[in-house]
Amino acid sequence: MKLVNLNKEEFKRFADNHDQITFHQTEEWANLKRHTGWKAYYVGLKENQKIIAAALLLAKEIPVIRKKMFYSPRGFLIDYTNKEVLETFTKEIKRFIKKERGIFIKIDPYVEYQERDNNGDIVDNGYNNKVVIENLKKLGYKFFGFNIMQDTLQPRWMHVIEINGKSEEEIQKEMESKTRQILRKNEKAGIKTREIKKDELPLFKSIMEHTGDRRDFIDRPLSYYEAMWDTLEPSGILKILIAEIDFNEYEINTKNELEATQKNLEDRIYKHDNQILKMNEKKYISTNKQDQDSIERLKKQIKKIKAYKEEFGDRKVLGTILFLIYGNEVLSLFGGTDDNLLQFQSAYTVHYAGIKYAIEHGYKRYNFYGITGDFTSKNPLYGLYLFKKSFGGHVVELIGEYDLIVSKFWYNLYKLTFKIYHKLKNKK
Repeated sequence: MKLVNLNKEEFKRFADNHDQITFHQTEEWANLKRHTGWKAYYVGLKENQKIIAAALLLAKEIPVIRKKMFYSPRGFLIDYTNKEVLETFTKEIKRFIKKERGIFIKIDPYVEYQERDNNGDIVDNGYNNKVVIENLKKLGYKFFGFNIMQDTLQPRWMHVIEINGKSEEEIQKEMESKTRQILRKNEKAGIKTREIKKDELPLFKSIMEHTGDRRDFIDRPLSYYEAMWDTLEPSGILKILIAEIDFNEYEINTKNELEATQKNLEDRIYKHDNQILKMNEKKYISTNKQDQDSIERLKKQIKKIKAYKEEFGDRKVLGTILFLIYGNEVLSLFGGTDDNLLQFQSAYTVHYAGIKYAIEHGYKRYNFYGITGDFTSKNPLYGLYLFKKSFGGHVVELIGEYDLIVSKFWYNLYKLTFKIYHKLKNKK
């Protein structure tokens, strides 16, 4: 077995057929990271001219010490349970990194730790990959622990829906009734999704920026989104969907519902008063009351819609999500919602559009991406988990982050300077 440099075509052929493949292990992702100073290497372990393991390695020079740190995004494409192959690959990688003036490599394998259900509970007699963690630790990988918050380079905890050939109806049945109701309500309101074009990126950026102000995070500059688009969109990895409301359609649908409710009420009263149809009196009074309440609600709704049209015009963008699509899954990376119209809960509609895309195009899973591993109501991000959970699916817990240290001296010096740098940055 020997580690060799692979050309991009060789790497892609192997990677695309590996069950751990994600968008992180593509030439397009490497090209995007090049904008922030990372250099890409494609390497593979060959046995009898056949690739049995491979990795995309990203390297960046560390200021001051002029050494390199390496990162293999979402880890090596390898069978981590095969001790012999993993040991050989590790030795070869260390030799490669040392030759390139590297001091360590970080990996965060796309390997699940233990099976969990929709509530985040460990499934009895479910699968687990504890052996993978033990194999890595025995080979000298520094394990950063079973953290539960979002303090890793990529999320360790995610929420996913396994599609695996299920129909839209089957996926809907696994959703909470409230989620289905919101989706139907949004459909009645004339809320639809569409893909944006590159010239609409400022619109996407505006929504993300306002969302960042509301949720207290710093949004990326427009140039970053433009770089993402230029490197990922042409090959179909990146798609940005927006949800728009058509207030004219909303008004027409509401008026139609109002007319139908009024007609039902009038017909019922007529049949009751003229003894055309025998009715349970208690139920008759209760149903009439429900219809009368609905009529008042719909009249108020029509007034609100007219006010929306005066303020926003006939159409208004409500929210957006940036999707990354590759390998086995459709992944929702991040998104935002217009501050003025949060009541429409457009995120439900955009996520559902992503789920439908996964179903229609034969992807194995829809990935809501990051959550935390704290499933208690005290968790400040508990609401985010409940939102994702309401669509069905289950929690995914990955095996975490690891550093393979090539030079202890330079690694410790790097960690010290990194710590000082962040202290000074935070103080500033």
